[in-house]
Amino acid sequence: MNYTIEHRTLHFKQPAGTSRGVYHTRDVWYIHLYEGDWHGIGECAPLPDLSCDAYPNEEYEQYLHAACRMTCQLGHIPYEWLRDYPSILFGLEMVEKKRLSPRPPYREGASYTQGGTVREGVSSRNAVPSLHFSSSDKSRGRGESLPACGPLCRINGLIWMGTYDEMRRQLEAKLEAGYHCIKLKIGAINFEDELALIKQVRRDFGSEVVELRVDANGGFGNNYGEAIDKLHRLAEYDLHSIEQPIRQKHWQEMAALCADSPLPIGLDEELIGINTTAKKIALLDTIRPQYIILKPMLHGGFSGCDEWIRLAEERGIGWWATSALESNVGLAAIARWVAQYHPTMPQGLGTGLLYTDNTPPETEIRGDELYLL
Repeated sequence: MNYTIEHRTLHFKQPAGTSRGVYHTRDVWYIHLYEGDWHGIGECAPLPDLSCDAYPNEEYEQYLHAACRMTCQLGHIPYEWLRDYPSILFGLEMVEKKRLSPRPPYREGASYTQGGTVREGVSSRNAVPSLHFSSSDKSRGRGESLPACGPLCRINGLIWMGTYDEMRRQLEAKLEAGYHCIKLKIGAINFEDELALIKQVRRDFGSEVVELRVDANGGFGNNYGEAIDKLHRLAEYDLHSIEQPIRQKHWQEMAALCADSPLPIGLDEELIGINTTAKKIALLDTIRPQYIILKPMLHGGFSGCDEWIRLAEERGIGWWATSALESNVGLAAIARWVAQYHPTMPQGLGTGLLYTDNTPPETEIRGDELYLL
């Protein structure tokens, strides 16, 4: 095997507001691995100020080159060495799953993805095959293959932080598009304005019509008293759950909130940097959340998230997967991975159309369901 690395800067169609600030661009590194006449692509894109491996670009590229060289020399991914580099592991696992999957036969006139663009009638020997999963991968899920047709999973509609009017417009558009589960990012504007929007939604749509999730991204600070008061007020509107009400690394405060909250709590940022089995067990046993929300780019790649799922299910903790602002390459890989678990809850994978200069789509949203193209 040999490799090349392609660095690109993607531009958001509109600023992506979070409680940590606003993203306008996203640095992405695409790993291109070659084996004989085969070529596969994986996506690596740590999020600044969030990912545990979000180093300065030059330093990150050094780690990325070292990981690719080692993978090519060994002929397999050095998993243990990469535990603390989840975004690199995510990209390499994406390519590895493609490399081990059946390669489609060449059909004259067929379209294949090559080098990030669609080429008509090129030989499939040089094409990038869709991401499939081998029998060993399936055994980590539910032992079944992906559906030949039909949706991969249901997804939630995402409402970005903004002014009250901006968030209301987004919400109306998602409901009109056919979403039955809506996730609102909160914690960046006045809490009373956010509460007013949620109240308006519940006035117009009952919980049997629209399921509401909120994501505070740690926006309630670190104070138990302030956070529990806001949780009680939010719970009046029959919400499904709230993600990360307070900032990560305050395990005792978070454990108290999970025990006392009238609203189920999911951990998201809390899982970042918790990369060993022992630490994962310690976190889950200490905090005892109702849910964990998994992002392979942040939480250990596919293998790391498989481990999170196993440990959570052993403890009766629910989970769903979501994206970390990946391009279409990474989003499609996550969708295929999570589909093997045959989830019944909506997944957070509807954010793949964020960029003006995205890669060609590999999935399609119909209503609130995600399909393979």
